[in-house]
Amino acid sequence: MLLENVTFTSYLGGSLLLGALTLISIFLWLKRHITFSLMFASLISVTWCSILAWDSYSPSLTVQQLILCETLRFGSWIFGILQQLKYSNQNRKVQRGPFLLLHILWILAGIVFVIILPTLIDNKNQAYKLYVWSSLLLTILCIVAVEQLFRNSPHNRINKVYSLGLAGILLYDLYLFSYALLFGQLDAEIWRARGAVNGASAIFLSFALLAVSSQNYPQQNRVTISRPMAFYTTGLTTAGFFLALMAAGGYYIKLYGGDWGTVIQVTLIFSALISIAVMFLSESARANLSVYIDKHFFVHKYDYRSQWLSLIHHLTSSPEDNEDPHQKALKAIMDVVKCSGGMLWMDNQFGRFIPIATLNMNFPRQECEEPSGSEFCTILREQEWVFSPSAASDHELSNFNEYLPEWSKEIGDLWLIIPMLVDSELIGFVLLSSPPTEFALTWEDLDLFKTVGREVANYVSRNEAAELLAQSKQFDAYNKLSAFVMHDLKNLIAQQALVVENAAKHKENPDFIDDMIRTIDNSVQRMSNLLKKLQQTQPSSGRPLELKNIIVNSVKKCQDRMPPPTLRIIEDSLKVVADEDNLEMIVTHIIKNAQEATASDGYVDVTLRSEDGNQAIIEVEDNGCGMDSDFLKNRLFRPFDTTKSGKGMGIGVYQTREFIRNLGGDVLVKSEPGVGTTFTIRIPMDTGDHNSTAQVEQV
Repeated sequence: MLLENVTFTSYLGGSLLLGALTLISIFLWLKRHITFSLMFASLISVTWCSILAWDSYSPSLTVQQLILCETLRFGSWIFGILQQLKYSNQNRKVQRGPFLLLHILWILAGIVFVIILPTLIDNKNQAYKLYVWSSLLLTILCIVAVEQLFRNSPHNRINKVYSLGLAGILLYDLYLFSYALLFGQLDAEIWRARGAVNGASAIFLSFALLAVSSQNYPQQNRVTISRPMAFYTTGLTTAGFFLALMAAGGYYIKLYGGDWGTVIQVTLIFSALISIAVMFLSESARANLSVYIDKHFFVHKYDYRSQWLSLIHHLTSSPEDNEDPHQKALKAIMDVVKCSGGMLWMDNQFGRFIPIATLNMNFPRQECEEPSGSEFCTILREQEWVFSPSAASDHELSNFNEYLPEWSKEIGDLWLIIPMLVDSELIGFVLLSSPPTEFALTWEDLDLFKTVGREVANYVSRNEAAELLAQSKQFDAYNKLSAFVMHDLKNLIAQQALVVENAAKHKENPDFIDDMIRTIDNSVQRMSNLLKKLQQTQPSSGRPLELKNIIVNSVKKCQDRMPPPTLRIIEDSLKVVADEDNLEMIVTHIIKNAQEATASDGYVDVTLRSEDGNQAIIEVEDNGCGMDSDFLKNRLFRPFDTTKSGKGMGIGVYQTREFIRNLGGDVLVKSEPGVGTTFTIRIPMDTGDHNSTAQVEQV
């Protein structure tokens, strides 16, 4: 077969297959899956391929006309891709900068290559160079547009398919024109195969588009390329750009370098080839490039959403049989890393790390510790380094293995040591045994393990803080109990002190002696009741009480203070269920507080009444100094907050409210500075149903 027939067959077959792609594109356009511009670009490609097929059979195209054909083909694809990307991202924010720049560049390129330059060039050789340069630059612009389509279409499968199919055509064009720029002429064999390559890509696009469009659209499945493909495609594309630049530099050196032009050109191109070879043969260079591609060009190794949910599930699940939180933290890390054994070391608060939790890991020593200031711990803390004792000596993970402690060498299956950091503080580290299968560590594994270590460290730290808080609350409860006891004892001591103070004056008075005996007896009974209440674990029993008697007794106890309280009993048959001593004590306490806040020429009124037929109301009103709103909201009922400097403990009002609330009532306070204060105590009245003894909780 003649070579002309081969070229004609290649481009004719390509035009037919591109025609089939155009028909499928029309179908997708009618279904509103793609834009008219993208469908029109396929039609332009059919026309372009048909023109080249006819020219191979009957050559008649000038170079200027060939430039026009290539510019229209590349320009239509660039415009179609950008319009498709704009259409498919109507409801999604995308970067507009690359779109605008590509529009401007391809329009300028079209104006320059189609209108201006061909009219200025008469020399056939110069026109050929313009054709190679313009085609190469338009190919690069088209590749950038395809890259934008692929990157900004995370869930659009049709866009992904178009990106991959066009990438194959454009990479071949890049190779074709880079070769022509490098060697100064188009390679005939590569040119002949160009039509067949376009046809093959059209076949791929046609079948892929039919498969994708037959499913529900749009799909959320992610279309990605494999790691090796991403690595080598990126590498080859970079090499192609590098060679194109070197060829351009070599061309101009040869053009303007005189006798030394050829020597310099060959030397420069050979140096470029050697540089590319060194880059791909260098393990470190390939490793760095591979990590960069891993991070930026494809889906990650782990499904971080599922990993994070699994970790949270392990850390927040309810403990089984009082499971130790350190054991739970160790299990969570082992589940993420997929290893069968582990050991958790924690700071013992004395500058030492000790093992406190172990699962399926044999440790030969019974007692072992690691100083927090050792070089091993310093590297864990400052560099957040993941140690791999089993790593080969030439591996990057073995860089600091010389600082591993001696005890680590006694663990035969030790695989990793992961730091546990809270901010910049090392609170512990985890030892892990080898995973059940072959496991090649990558940067992604290390990043995940470090992140998990930090999260587990926060969990352990919060758990320890919660335990300390629980202990603090226990001590606080003990201190409050002591304060309540001291408050009651203070009142009893005040009674005894009053007896002693008056004994010297009235010890010969029989009435005083009788009153003293009654006072001491009352104190003894109250102290005995106090001891009983401290010893019992169940709430104290309440009984029906005549509220009038409680109020009368409380007022009598305060008659020796100024101003003396006045009593108004509006209803005298009110009954409540409560502990008599406690209720009398809190009413007395409120009356005494009112007296202390009121001048001797003021008044303190005590009123007993009912409300709504089921609430007994005790009001204690004075015209004393009063309290402001801030004190009422934030300090009045706060325990251990007092305004009586050195005279009280600040628990009387708090104790009063707690006791009344346990009866089902409440305490309300109205006060105004300089005007006075009114305490209102509301207690549910006794309903008369005494089948079961009411229980009143002791505060």
